[in-house]
Amino acid sequence: MLRKNKYIIFILLLITVIAFCFDILLGSVSIPIGEALKIATGSTKANPTWVTIITEFRIPKAITAILAGSALSVCGLLMQTFFRNPLADPYVLGISSGASLGVALVILTTGTIGGKLFIIGSIIGRISITVAAGIGAAAVLFIITAFSKRISSNVTLLILGLMLGYIISSIESVLKYFSAPENLQGYIVWGMGNFGNVIWQDLVLLIPVVLVGLLSAFLLSKQLNLLLLGESYASSMGANIKLTRLLIIIIAGILGGIITAFCGPIAFIGIAVPHLTKSIFNKYDHLLLIPFVALVGSGLALICDIISQLPGSDQVIPINVVTSLVGAPVVIWIILQQKKIKHSSFME
Repeated sequence: MLRKNKYIIFILLLITVIAFCFDILLGSVSIPIGEALKIATGSTKANPTWVTIITEFRIPKAITAILAGSALSVCGLLMQTFFRNPLADPYVLGISSGASLGVALVILTTGTIGGKLFIIGSIIGRISITVAAGIGAAAVLFIITAFSKRISSNVTLLILGLMLGYIISSIESVLKYFSAPENLQGYIVWGMGNFGNVIWQDLVLLIPVVLVGLLSAFLLSKQLNLLLLGESYASSMGANIKLTRLLIIIIAGILGGIITAFCGPIAFIGIAVPHLTKSIFNKYDHLLLIPFVALVGSGLALICDIISQLPGSDQVIPINVVTSLVGAPVVIWIILQQKKIKHSSFME
């Protein structure tokens, strides 16, 4: 079994590396592989335009896809374990809704000129959107964290998160109704998700925050394993349930919030990847599951980004469309496989 897992890990790593390379090579501008290799090795004879495209746009975008895929996948795993609900995702606590509200307040309440700036993607607009999304996500995370100290039931906390999401969605609807068409277009574009809005300066913050979040989740592996058996059992084994719940909420909130702030709300990766990973490795130990989930999430996000670029075309499909088209069938297939296995075991 260990040797089989090593082969699977090697194959997944290979797929991720290949997807990373293709994500850099492919795009609306065709760049020969030889020229791309020259650029990668720092050759000064390469076409300056191609150098800019690869170094300033495609490489940061590919790195962002890896970070987003791993962060959202691990965040989804944390939420599914925490609530013991296979349909839980990174946004179940309303943190993504808080980020969306922050962006809505910036985009939908500005003037027509401001709305056009956001659509174009100016530096000022991009920074404002990122900061607003971060503040919105942090505000909801603070509220959820405060309530988690008083609420002992995870189900109640889940309902609270959903209600916060509905309230925020209602406020967003009011803002959309009274906003200018240009501003509304900018908000809709942001809501479709995009890995390409992140630049090198953003990665200086994004990389360490995601890495710290992933490491923190990994260090909670033992407590997460105990939660799978129920809070009563975990308490009997010496786990501090209140502290564990608080840490899970904070880690999941940071991972989900930071990705939403920089990339917009990315659908389905967080809910699909944990199920896909469990199906591939047949493992439920979080000590192994967390790095496996991060690896699968990175590869899947890169593949989705490649598909969204439509190599050779000037058109770009919104990343949320691709992740939904890929993620939904994966979840359906896994559910059917699980039912098939249970049925076979019963018949035997």
